[in-house]
Amino acid sequence: MDLNADLGESFGTWTMGDDAAMFPLVTSASVACGLHAGDPVTMLDTCRAAYELDVRVGAHLGYPDLAGFGLRDMDITFDDLFGAVLYQLGALDGVAHAVGASVDYIKLHGALYDRTVRDAEQASAVVAAIQAYDPGLPVLGFPGSALLGIARDAGHPVFAEAFADRAYLPDGTLVPRSQDGAQLHDIGRIAERAVRLATKGEVEAVDGTVLRIEPDSLCIHGDTPGSLATATAIRAALESAGVELESFA
Repeated sequence: MDLNADLGESFGTWTMGDDAAMFPLVTSASVACGLHAGDPVTMLDTCRAAYELDVRVGAHLGYPDLAGFGLRDMDITFDDLFGAVLYQLGALDGVAHAVGASVDYIKLHGALYDRTVRDAEQASAVVAAIQAYDPGLPVLGFPGSALLGIARDAGHPVFAEAFADRAYLPDGTLVPRSQDGAQLHDIGRIAERAVRLATKGEVEAVDGTVLRIEPDSLCIHGDTPGSLATATAIRAALESAGVELESFA
């Protein structure tokens, strides 16, 4: 099982999360590429740390929305989104190569991640840009999403991720963050859910429905209160359960 976290999201004088503490816990790092978060020095430091710790680097692509941290939905044209994705991929790939690393997969961020679950036009723009840059680049995303379907049809290896610390609706989608209970906080419960996802490929929805997911990767958050303790508990629980941890990429 892969453990991925969104890292490299600091920029300028703003510090987001504790990357140094998170790196030893993960096998894949989705690195912000400068449009929703991150800056050149942060990208460089993050890629260097990933290379030194044998953690796979992913391009964490978001809307061009630094002020909103990429969490605001955008009605963006196909060409503008194509260009934004291509720009971010090229920036991170250049930085990664400078320190001996490489971009091994892509994962979308925030509002763009959510939008491309259902929006085929925006998902197509993202995939078209990835295809233009690297036709074989793996894509990590939400199972059953428009993004993964379009990427698969275009010949990209696709991988599904799940969230042990987010609540699921009976239809398999996540409870919106705007609703109470969307984010789970009980560390013991979250660790148990992570083990169940990794060993049985299932998770319980808010109404008790058992959902089949079979993820290739579990996302662990590093920028929310208590996230480091939660991530540590998830890794420890998986290792205690005999789950082998390695990157899908």
